[in-house]
Amino acid sequence: MRLVYLPLVLLAAACAATPPACPPGLASATRLEGYFGRNANGAEVVTDAAWTRFLDEVVTPAFPDGLTVLDAAGQWRGRTGTVARERSKLLVVAIPGTDAAQAHARLAPVIAAYRSRFGQESVMVTTAPACLGF
Repeated sequence: MRLVYLPLVLLAAACAATPPACPPGLASATRLEGYFGRNANGAEVVTDAAWTRFLDEVVTPAFPDGLTVLDAAGQWRGRTGTVARERSKLLVVAIPGTDAAQAHARLAPVIAAYRSRFGQESVMVTTAPACLGF
């Protein structure tokens, strides 16, 4: 019986690692999202001008092929256990030919720079497989 289930397990593992098939004209990609809060110690420290400088100096050089930034309203519970609400920026990037680990590796230096420059505790990140076309 063990031999009967082994091929099924291997097939399931292969399917989980395979990105979804994209329709003709679209390429496999990873959609990467970074959620950048703008407050530190209860006050907004990332002004619109400061975000624009960060975008120009750090984000755009990291993703020169294009990106989208949206204004967002964030809420999260920090180390102290207090729920914080703040204006946020949502960075969305689609990176062709990458998996989640590769996409996250591209964003990691941006996150490190943001945390250092603005005294941020964290930046939330999500990734998802996507199909990309222009």
